[in-house]
Amino acid sequence: MSPGAVASAAVHVLVVNAGSSSLKHALVDAAAGELLATGTERWAPADEPGRHAAALRAALADADAAAVDAVGHRVVHGGSRFEGPALVDAAVRAGIAALVPLAPLHQRAALEGIDAVAEALPGVPQVASFDTAFHATLPPAARTYALPRAWTERWGVRRYGFHGINVSWCARRAAECLGPVRSRRLVVCHLGSGCSATAVLDGRSVDTTMGFTPLEGVPMGTRSGSIDPGLLLWLARAGLSIDELDDGLNHAAGLLGVSGRSADLREVLAAADAGDEHAALAFDVFVRGVARAVAAMTTALGGLDCLVFTGGAGEGSQRLRDAVCVRIAHLRDAAEVLVVPAGEELVIAGEAAATLGAVA
Repeated sequence: MSPGAVASAAVHVLVVNAGSSSLKHALVDAAAGELLATGTERWAPADEPGRHAAALRAALADADAAAVDAVGHRVVHGGSRFEGPALVDAAVRAGIAALVPLAPLHQRAALEGIDAVAEALPGVPQVASFDTAFHATLPPAARTYALPRAWTERWGVRRYGFHGINVSWCARRAAECLGPVRSRRLVVCHLGSGCSATAVLDGRSVDTTMGFTPLEGVPMGTRSGSIDPGLLLWLARAGLSIDELDDGLNHAAGLLGVSGRSADLREVLAAADAGDEHAALAFDVFVRGVARAVAAMTTALGGLDCLVFTGGAGEGSQRLRDAVCVRIAHLRDAAEVLVVPAGEELVIAGEAAATLGAVA
């Protein structure tokens, strides 16, 4: 089926969202903005490579190719090349692969999904939507690191930001719920396995906590978030290899690292309630990090009209939301607090349909 045929027919888009510890898939009627079917598989964040491909092959085993007009993929890192959705071909796949070192937990997963779909649904067009694209509006001061200019120019070092697909959805939903005036200055807290806070002004990203990679920012499930770079230099000189640092910062830090128990907030809280001091500390460190990030984001907005919580922990834990709000009570005044279920699937499906229409 050609892209043109997709654009003119009822557009059923299979959306594949390969996260750091999960695979979500949904069949979406892009024209109606309606979820027709959904599925989710989850596993430990540091599980073996190939889990995403295996999970998707199983999900697609009985798929009717005739019922799928297009496939849309969430891809975490688009670098400076991809500032909008892209029809997947060999060159686009190579571009995604080239960014694996910047987002290893996610980029390989997206590639596994693309390849699994190509095998299971040959001939069905695939479109990649990039989490970094929404943050293309970051002003120069927000995207620039205070590093030697030669490094910035040689390697393209800058803040890219992530979770943009869901942040854009949350901004849209906040405007629908509150109107454009009461949702003008938003801070969106995407809190799941990966965590970030983003300042959104008049629908545009103006600051965000994640940076060149998804490792920067607030503490996460297994990721450290921002730490003193001098500490990394000290650890390297103390004998840790680059690979050991990479693994520790991405797979063994965050809630898991501090608690020594789990990357799952629910399990951490249960342990804390049972008297585990390390688990209680992990929760406090997490809350402090999120609240600190929210406060920092308001400096890019000149205030706060609405605080949005989204993502698995953001949506599911009232205790987390309450703890964060207590810490920023002096900033909230009359600001609204919204809980917005993640909506990447609808955004990705819409971008896939629009992209295929554009290339018809």
